[in-house]
Amino acid sequence: MAQPIRIVIADDHLMVRKGLRLMLEEVRSEGIELVGDAADGTSAVALVEQRQPDVVVMDIRMPGLDGIAALKRIRTCWPSIAVLLLTTYDEDELMLRGLQAGACGYLLKNITLDALINAIRAAARGEVLIQPEIMARLLAHTMPAPGTASPSRAQPLPSYMELTRREKQVLEGVARGERSKEIAAQLGITERTVRAYLTNIYTKLNVDSRASAVAVAIECGFLSRMS
Repeated sequence: MAQPIRIVIADDHLMVRKGLRLMLEEVRSEGIELVGDAADGTSAVALVEQRQPDVVVMDIRMPGLDGIAALKRIRTCWPSIAVLLLTTYDEDELMLRGLQAGACGYLLKNITLDALINAIRAAARGEVLIQPEIMARLLAHTMPAPGTASPSRAQPLPSYMELTRREKQVLEGVARGERSKEIAAQLGITERTVRAYLTNIYTKLNVDSRASAVAVAIECGFLSRMS
């Protein structure tokens, strides 16, 4: 029998923690196990060190050490642990910073149980998960206002950062949360080829994860230019 996916949750709001705890206790029989919860970023990092979970579900805003700072510490010390950030609709800049720091995705605080389970399983597999409405906000956040130029695109990108058409297609699939197998099937290539394209993308964008690649792509306008 496969080992359960071990989860830590962190949120400074007691009712949010209680709600997530109840949701996760409902699905313990489905291979998801809550191993602890924390009320702030400092406690979350300490708990992660102690319990070594597979996935952390953490609020982006917390007192003291906030979610972004806690994420950075976790990714530095335990890079194999996936972090999903909880957010609301008005935190576009923070969400982009979270992706840059290595968050594997975002969950809105009104998430359903089925969506939570799917997100946790995707995170445990090392996939990027950004709900479509959140992705739309991130893309809109980086688009220039009418008649102005975005600072990130005011100058041509260095040639070494330019992605090929196929690399952009692969990255678009990653941004949609698709697995390598799904990207391969859609593009008519092998999973091995998808992995090779991802390696090229990481090298060109100077990143080491799918989430970071998506963050750079959003800032550089790669995703908004894709069809």
